Amino acid sequence: METKVFNIQGAEEGKISLPESLFSAKPKATFLHEVITASLANKRRGTADVKTRAEVSGTGKKPWKQKHTGRARHGSMRSPIWRKGGVAFGPTPHSRRQDLPAQKRRAALLQALSAKYAEGNVVVLNDSGVNETKTKTFAAALKKIEAGRKPLVLTTANTDEKVFMSARNICGLSLVTATDINAYIVLNSSKVIITKDALESLKTAFAKEAK
Repeated sequence: METKVFNIQGAEEGKISLPESLFSAKPKATFLHEVITASLANKRRGTADVKTRAEVSGTGKKPWKQKHTGRARHGSMRSPIWRKGGVAFGPTPHSRRQDLPAQKRRAALLQALSAKYAEGNVVVLNDSGVNETKTKTFAAALKKIEAGRKPLVLTTANTDEKVFMSARNICGLSLVTATDINAYIVLNSSKVIITKDALESLKTAFAKEAK
């Protein structure tokens, strides 16, 4: 199990072995859908709110008598059918959080990485030897790698600042540390580009969790 290694200029340098523990899981569409749906639901703030007829300002007096006026009967000007009245069945603040155990998140991430590898959309980036901060150079390298419109670059916390500064303003690119990724971020990308340090970080993190 191996993939291509590219340098910061986008030139291929050879191949590197990938750990089977990270890229050999069998993706299950139903399981991934369940986990990603829960992940997106947990990101929602749930603060949308509208005023009901009990909360809008206005008199509670009956606008006119019930009968013999030639008009429709009404009990309040705060009714939803009136202008400036309350909203019927509108959103109210509530939590949409779904329980998502760590084991499920871990399994989904492994399946997502494996799915990307099976598509041929996982490569390794050798980010050493960067001499200047140049977004144009990094963007050209992504084009040579055929990274697509939404590449994902996995780095580590101690990534060279020049690499970070070169990549951060590229449209569509997601720059994420290896410890912060999840199944949704991986599947939502066109190509997963992992630095050598990030690959080692992933191996170490999953090895610890396995114990």
